[in-house]
This record gives sequence, C-alpha cells and structure tokens, in this order.
Amino acid sequence: MLVCFHLRFEGAGRMKRLLKWIAGILAVLLLAAFGMLCYIAGSPKDAYGMVRYALPHMHRGTLRVGRDAPDARLLSLDGTSHFHIRERIGARPLVLVFGSFT
Repeated sequence: MLVCFHLRFEGAGRMKRLLKWIAGILAVLLLAAFGMLCYIAGSPKDAYGMVRYALPHMHRGTLRVGRDAPDARLLSLDGTSHFHIRERIGARPLVLVFGSFT
C-alpha cells in the first residue's frame, strides 16, 4: 500500500516537471517570436501597431489591373496639402508609390 502511494506521487511530480518544461519552452518561443517581430517591424511599438491594427484588417483586395483606383484623400509631397485621387486623374497617368525605397 505504501509503495503504491509513493509511485502515485512520483508520477505526479514527473508530470509537473514535464508541464513546467513545456511552459518554459513555449515562453521562450513566444519571446523569440516577439523579438523577431520587433526586429522586422523596427521597434516594439511598431510591432504592437502591426499586430493591433494591421493584422486584423489584412485581406486580399479586389482591385485588378486596368480598373479605376478607389478614391482616397492623400498627402502631397510638400507635406502640407491634401488631394483626392479623382482630382489628379486626367490625360496623364497617375503613379502612386506606397513604401520607401531608401
């Protein structure tokens, strides 16, 4: 009876150690993923912004080549004035570049 009781607690101790190891490994993996996300985004603040605002809204758009662009209000290169895409569409092509090439 005493031997059986001892083996029962020994198995529970092993299970607790196993769960602690699994929790530790998961914590390390989460920290590594967060570190990589911060590196990719540029800073923890930007990583938070990416997760909080960008990821829930990511979806595949319906805009196709040759179709009209949706109208949007944009900031001009001088940094002070705004314009709508529809105002600039005319005889000349309008090229919109989103991102940085520097």
